[in-house]
Amino acid sequence: MLEAGLNLDFLVLAVLLIGSVVVGLRAGRGMSSADAYLLGDRSLPWWAILGSIVATETSTATVLSVPGKSASGVGFRWLQLPLGYLLGRLIVARLLLPRYFDGQLMTAYELLEKRFGVFTRRACSLVFLAARNLGDGLRLFLAGIVLQTMLDWPFEVGVAVMGVVTVIYTVLGGLKSVVWNDCIQFVIYMVGGVAAVFVLLDRIPGGWDGFTAFAAKSGQLQILDLTWSLEQPFNIWAGLIGGAVLTIGTHGTDHMMVQRYLSARSLHDARKAVIWSGVVVLLQFALFLLIGVLLACFLDASSRPQPKSSDQIFVQFIVGDFPRGFGLIGLMLAAVLSAAMSTLSSSLNASASAVLNDFWLPLRQKTPPDASTQLRWSRWLTVMFGVVQMGTALWAQTLEKSVVQNALTIAGFSAGLLLGIFLLGVFARRAGQTAAMVGAACGLSLLLAVKFVLPAGIQAGGFSLQLKLAWPWLALTGALTTCVCGSLAALIWPGTIKS
Repeated sequence: MLEAGLNLDFLVLAVLLIGSVVVGLRAGRGMSSADAYLLGDRSLPWWAILGSIVATETSTATVLSVPGKSASGVGFRWLQLPLGYLLGRLIVARLLLPRYFDGQLMTAYELLEKRFGVFTRRACSLVFLAARNLGDGLRLFLAGIVLQTMLDWPFEVGVAVMGVVTVIYTVLGGLKSVVWNDCIQFVIYMVGGVAAVFVLLDRIPGGWDGFTAFAAKSGQLQILDLTWSLEQPFNIWAGLIGGAVLTIGTHGTDHMMVQRYLSARSLHDARKAVIWSGVVVLLQFALFLLIGVLLACFLDASSRPQPKSSDQIFVQFIVGDFPRGFGLIGLMLAAVLSAAMSTLSSSLNASASAVLNDFWLPLRQKTPPDASTQLRWSRWLTVMFGVVQMGTALWAQTLEKSVVQNALTIAGFSAGLLLGIFLLGVFARRAGQTAAMVGAACGLSLLLAVKFVLPAGIQAGGFSLQLKLAWPWLALTGALTTCVCGSLAALIWPGTIKS
């Protein structure tokens, strides 16, 4: 019976992996240009783009770590952040999307060339490429660790399976394959989440009544926390302000998201996709936070010791307590793989687009390559970035976990820095290319200080300063510093106004 259960679990995984490749094959039929490969012929329906946006921003960390954080006492207070995410999307839809649809843009950073110059465009595109591939390579590493724990696979095998399958379906079908696979993967991990809720309710003494009694006693269903604190991430101020600014950066200036908007049939469709994705993300977080509170109730009722790391709480429950023989463990493994591959595939396609359109094609203006050559290069670039990210994941084995987490934080700095440069372009009319680069350098310097220096404290003479800034405030810090310092630099180095 156990062997049959394991076979069913692996069958579920096999269907996901083979199905992803089949979708790639179908999406790639008749594809003949880089525009079709990188932007889906600008013909994708808004609801598919919505599903892709949500799946892309949902990593293995959302599926496994968010329930763990919720179970560790955060509860539903995390939901204040998605409220900020929704607010940020409304601002992106109103202020930034019209600029992207003013002309036939291929990347987010073409706007910056129009405003500042080609160096700014390439510098920001390079920041995107470095941050995206470092961050997603490390996320692939963390997903590989999860698969190693849940399946007892060698780490290298887990990374190779996720990486190779994702590269194959991305290369075969381009953005269309990425978007349609994202939609399927979104359904899979949401079904896995709902299944986890029912399994947990079955394991909790008293079922739903026992859970509601625990929730009332622990207060973990409370959403709003009006406490003002820069050190705590789960209050209404960090959620609304920090979450909104973070989303404007990640969804308004990061080409991985902008690429999806440009694939829509119209500005109206792109707006619907980005706004409604905020509603779906809010509901999605509510589901995974509910799983976390259910896990807390389960651990309380069973008197089991809580794992040292909150990231392990949900994983241990899946491995040790999910019913065997019904394919449910395979479903949860498919959910983890889906969350990892959706982010990875989007990253590969967007990185190929950035290199092709921000670097290679501008350098070939005198002898522009034909459509088939551009398509071939786009596919080879996708493979190259797949190798880079798998290599990053394997290299991360040599690092301590704290180093990996710090590297992920640094990769996340890009949202604030890029947003600051975009704000300079909109509000600082005197700012030119030099001022923008000075502002970005100041923003990065302050972010590094806030993350690595100020938490330990600075003492000089009678002066003492110590600051621990919660992560939702980092994007705001980077964006404001870049914008303010760039504006001041413009007083010394005024730039030429570009239309």
